[in-house]
Amino acid sequence: MSVPSVLLIAPFDDGENAHSSQRARGFERLGCDVTTFDLRRRSGLLGLLGGSDLRSRLLKSIEVAEATLVLVVGGYDIDEGLVDSIRSQTGVRLVNWFPDDVGRISEILAVARSYDPIFVAGTDVAAACERSLGRTIEVLPLAADPSVYRPLRTKDQYRANVVFAGGATPDRERYLAELVEFGLALWGPGWRNTALRDYCRGELRTTAEYVRAYGGASVAVNLHHGLGSNGLSYAYCNQRVFELASMGVPQVVDARADLPKYFEIGKEIVTFSDAGELKSKVEELLQSPPQAEEIGLAARRRVLDQHTHMHRAQGLLESIGMLSAQKPVGQESVAD
Repeated sequence: MSVPSVLLIAPFDDGENAHSSQRARGFERLGCDVTTFDLRRRSGLLGLLGGSDLRSRLLKSIEVAEATLVLVVGGYDIDEGLVDSIRSQTGVRLVNWFPDDVGRISEILAVARSYDPIFVAGTDVAAACERSLGRTIEVLPLAADPSVYRPLRTKDQYRANVVFAGGATPDRERYLAELVEFGLALWGPGWRNTALRDYCRGELRTTAEYVRAYGGASVAVNLHHGLGSNGLSYAYCNQRVFELASMGVPQVVDARADLPKYFEIGKEIVTFSDAGELKSKVEELLQSPPQAEEIGLAARRRVLDQHTHMHRAQGLLESIGMLSAQKPVGQESVAD
């Protein structure tokens, strides 16, 4: 069975949407011909093609790419009517991989019904979709590119005992306040407007800056959105889980129901359930550098073996019958 020609539709940039191009490379490493369509409508080859409205641009892109698979990542601007119209005119298969958590479930459900199939990134998201759509939904977790998120021991302004990189929220502020005594560095938007402003070292606008920020950490902290909100328990694991693991940095993250599916708790990743436990787990790792280093190295090995974008591309294509089941891809090359 030949590999498909893929049109990957997503927002592209070098910040919060950097994984779009990394996903494309995952498919390319399987031998797929991949064409990208930027939903941010930035200038480029596809933006110069005929037609100014979204439907015309999509149809032209499918034609030029000779696509046999259209993979949308999120794509909340593409409504059900547009999906149905494109399918009826082209006959191409349209699949959506929703990378977001249950906080965007209403947006997911508003566009999901017309895709065949859809994939989501957490079991809690899948359960919510199954209740509304009445069909089984497959979980395809997020991943990382180990050639981008790699071990990097940075110094100078990036060096810190404890690092968190991400936007400020009240819940995150409350938890991170417990860590200031350990030498905390914060990166990301909004921190200069909080009580932790003195610990903020910058905004982080690019992926390279993000990698350098966490590369300077002895311990990396990962706090999901919705942390501690309404007493609810969440399953979805964010992109940062896989990025930090890929970097080989010891990670302390709020406990998530899906985490044990992907990493061995305590040996590859460390979890906490409340602010006091976060503080004690971070302190334990800081006081035992060899243990912290081994946790980070074990996490990176796990990513290389199971959690790269190439693994996800293979899993998606096998699931929809567009790639014959084959031996797991194993450790992805990190040379490029």
